[in-house]
Amino acid sequence: MKDNVILTGFMGTGKTSLGKMLATRLGRPFVDIDKKIEDEARLSIPKIFEHFGEEHFRTLERAAVKELSERRGLVIATGGGTIKDEENLRLLKSSGVIIGLTTEPEEIFRRTMRRGERPVLDGGGSERLDTIRKLLAEREKFYARADYRIDTTDWSPLQIIDDICRHLRQFRS
Repeated sequence: MKDNVILTGFMGTGKTSLGKMLATRLGRPFVDIDKKIEDEARLSIPKIFEHFGEEHFRTLERAAVKELSERRGLVIATGGGTIKDEENLRLLKSSGVIIGLTTEPEEIFRRTMRRGERPVLDGGGSERLDTIRKLLAEREKFYARADYRIDTTDWSPLQIIDDICRHLRQFRS
């Protein structure tokens, strides 16, 4: 049975903060894949990238996705690039409903500047915004495969959670 709720989207779209709120609303456990990887590796993601490289991080990510896809009743927040991997996408789709969160590039720029290190967005200023736009364009084909998409740019977190819950009720009917 497909009953996990998986939040995906680019960094800064609200996957973690909205995931925690959604899990509370639904009375389910919340798992952030990036946090799970950090806890198990005992290193931050920027440190994993620095010491072992992106491919090692993606290997850890694939293992986490496989494990979580075998569980049920979770709200899962993916990393921004998790669904670029076809097997990750297949496993997640088989285990639940994928909700794609989108946000305007300028808003992502603002949100990610406030939140500390982002290894995939190395540059600052306009270079960082250009990187965001480039990565969004590259990943759009993956994000477009979500079961439902919602733009988080202008809505409050409560409005977004209400909308996701409405969709989940329709999906289960």
